[in-house]
Amino acid sequence: MKLAIFTDARGSRIGVVEGSEIADITVAAPELPEDMTALLALGEDGLAKVREAVSDAPRLALDGIRLEAPVPNPGKFLAVGLNYADHIREIGAPTPEFPSCFAKMSTCINGPYDPVHRPRVSDTLDYEGELGFVIGRRCRHVPRERAQEVIAGYVVVDDFTVREWVAKTPQVVIPKSFDTHGPFGPWLVTADEVGDPHGLTIKTWVNGELRQDSTTDQMTFDCFDLVEILSQAVTLEPGDVITTGTPYGVGEGFEPKRYLQPGDVVKVEVEKLGFVENAVIDEPEDSAVI
Repeated sequence: MKLAIFTDARGSRIGVVEGSEIADITVAAPELPEDMTALLALGEDGLAKVREAVSDAPRLALDGIRLEAPVPNPGKFLAVGLNYADHIREIGAPTPEFPSCFAKMSTCINGPYDPVHRPRVSDTLDYEGELGFVIGRRCRHVPRERAQEVIAGYVVVDDFTVREWVAKTPQVVIPKSFDTHGPFGPWLVTADEVGDPHGLTIKTWVNGELRQDSTTDQMTFDCFDLVEILSQAVTLEPGDVITTGTPYGVGEGFEPKRYLQPGDVVKVEVEKLGFVENAVIDEPEDSAVI
């Protein structure tokens, strides 16, 4: 099942994507939440009610609505760096013995097809195509063999990075958290539909040129490892988003560097999940809020 948050003239709500249409679950099951985090918090019972409602839900054309990030306001947006063997070789770094985890600020979240800003303070904007997953149950100290029980589903993420700011600071939270730099989606594909997430193809194109072409079995710490390790430190909650690192082929890895310019279009596709596609624009002058 492909769970989405979509917006039209009636506002934002939950739908289920089937082919070129989206089933409006709010109309068919008005007792269900219109917020993805609240729906996931209902557990399997909530998802079962969504499945029951699909057959009676009115359909809307995907090209007539706007898809939003599937979890617009997650409590946590966590990520891991240097997690693909081919990317580690690309930049000549040692393989980490423990995942290099960090947080992305929730204000960076962006829709799967919305523009991404090249910030006015830097011209070193880079792409990072990634597999992400969404937590479906409140949990702590989850053993690896049970990690799949707490994953609601999977998403495509582009973890945009301002490389110049990475060089300025020993931590990467802010360089990874610029506004608009966390698009993901295009919907949440439930775990039962994905099966094993550790052998999926992942590809990134810039202006139609294939830049990243790998598989998720290149991860040093896979999705289940990350659930086990992160849940030792923090309580994971429904709607938390965890993104798992990028393979080789980022702009930083080329010589000369191939940073993104206004007008570029970046597309990231993960097998079974669909794709996100974002045009790069200059940060608008009206982005200042003072």
